[in-house]
Amino acid sequence: MPSRRTVLAATAGVAASLAISGTAHANDKKLHSLISRMTLEEKVGQLFVMRVYGHSATAPDQTDIDANLKEIGVRTAAEMIARYRVGGIIYFTWAHNTRDPHQIADLSNGIQHASLRQPRGLPVLVSTDQEHGIVCRVGEPATLFPGAMAIGAGGARKDARTLGRIAGQELRAIGIRQNYSPVADVNVNPANPVIGVRSFGSEAGAVAGLVAAEVAGYQGGGVAATAKHFPGHGDTAVDSHYGFPVITHTRELWEKLDAVPFRAAIRAGIDSIMTAHIQFPALDDSGDPATLSHPILTGILRGELGYDGVVVTDSLGMEGVRTKYGDDRVPVLALKAGVDQLLNPPSLDVAWNAVLKAVQDGELTEARLDESILRILRLKARLGLFEEPYVSHSGVTRTVGTPAHLAAADGIAERTTTLLVNERRLLPLNRRTHRKLLVVGADPASPSGTTGPPTGVLAAALTELGFTATALPTGTAPSAATVARAVAAAQDADAVIVGTYNITAAQKTLVEQLVATGRPVVAVAIRNPYDVAQLPAVPAYLAAYSWTDVELRAAARVIAGEAAPRGRLPVPVQRADDPAKVLYPVGYGLSYGR
Repeated sequence: MPSRRTVLAATAGVAASLAISGTAHANDKKLHSLISRMTLEEKVGQLFVMRVYGHSATAPDQTDIDANLKEIGVRTAAEMIARYRVGGIIYFTWAHNTRDPHQIADLSNGIQHASLRQPRGLPVLVSTDQEHGIVCRVGEPATLFPGAMAIGAGGARKDARTLGRIAGQELRAIGIRQNYSPVADVNVNPANPVIGVRSFGSEAGAVAGLVAAEVAGYQGGGVAATAKHFPGHGDTAVDSHYGFPVITHTRELWEKLDAVPFRAAIRAGIDSIMTAHIQFPALDDSGDPATLSHPILTGILRGELGYDGVVVTDSLGMEGVRTKYGDDRVPVLALKAGVDQLLNPPSLDVAWNAVLKAVQDGELTEARLDESILRILRLKARLGLFEEPYVSHSGVTRTVGTPAHLAAADGIAERTTTLLVNERRLLPLNRRTHRKLLVVGADPASPSGTTGPPTGVLAAALTELGFTATALPTGTAPSAATVARAVAAAQDADAVIVGTYNITAAQKTLVEQLVATGRPVVAVAIRNPYDVAQLPAVPAYLAAYSWTDVELRAAARVIAGEAAPRGRLPVPVQRADDPAKVLYPVGYGLSYGR
């Protein structure tokens, strides 16, 4: 970590010219002065937020150096900053940026030092996707909370605000100042493959309230929140990572549904909004994705909704934005549409040079770049990056994963677990009559930084609660032999716990054969709650909304009777045999009192 003397030397020039105290546009004169001294190349760089491999800004592992050379043409984050003067860097687990909180803090400090030591160096806005639930980049020992749909099941804005505040404090402590959360999409399509449990629910008003609460929490905790994915990604059966979704809502329906949470986020003072790589013909019939749509981003978001904060694209490496135009045209068209930050292009060199050439050729004006750079610098100023770009190890120790933060996460999780079926009051299980438990089911790859796999986490939690639980993973598509092995093991158990994950025919066969043994079966939906419709014979069913440790431990406490089921469905569950009919409505949830 740089010494205090190094820190002061690196930041002295910028800090002296920009003593930012925080209010919205009060310091624009100083920011304009900074912009006026930037070269065109530096301006282009400020618009990009790029991935980079490695745990260190200057000394990554050789495999990460090789990956950087292959994808970016540089060896390290420091070299990327020197060559392209990027304004932001995004952290990913798969890029080996997030091993542990102290390492992340060192990486963040190394990135800031590399940027601030450049001529006219500016602090870097470090970002990540820390949605909680199934999308997290920073894992244990940081505090991990239930995901959005679980928070929707809890229904408490206070809990959403607490989540944001604590998560924001921990991210800021490790040098991450922009979080791509909360998801503001209203999930009205049970078949949505990309949003689902990442959404707070299907009711626009409820989603809006929780979005606004999380925004207040995050930004009160010291990080920029990001509402995504504008103009709304909740009603699609196509994943924009791999295809080009089309939203068929009318303009009237968009106003009543998709727009509501984004309006709430803007009223709450949201720092940034992320675009969606979707076609939305009712808002723009050109066939362009929203990310590249001037009518949507400038006409509606800037004009009608009055938003003047930072607009960031979703990843430019996703198929949804690359379908119609080449990688050299996408960043230019995004800027022309009204975007400020260009996130994670497939080739930084191609994208950076395309924007530079567009200005040199007159397709983009330098004044247009200055508009976006001003918004980005305003955000950096508001976050205190000009005054305090570095973080400390003592701050990490004092803030990240504290007992109070972990207890808060457990408490919130207990208020989200939803009991959907409880025939003959099977739950809570009695330790005397159902002491020996078999835990089977899907074991999807654990969300970042959880101990997983879920069958093991559930078994361990139940054992700690006084049961004798054995884990037998059966996977998301168990074979006939695997099903037979689980059924045989069930003969020696007093009850069976089975985790379902976006239930498949093979999972359904497993559960039905376990029920046929006569042993009591408790099913836990560890992702989408819609699974329950496929299993009418199961005597007890819980929705946990994710397979992260905090949600699984809460489900275990509900199974054991150490906590009461308090969650209520934030989405409707349709009947499997007639999807036009609702099996369990929004707000449904059983308690142990009835």
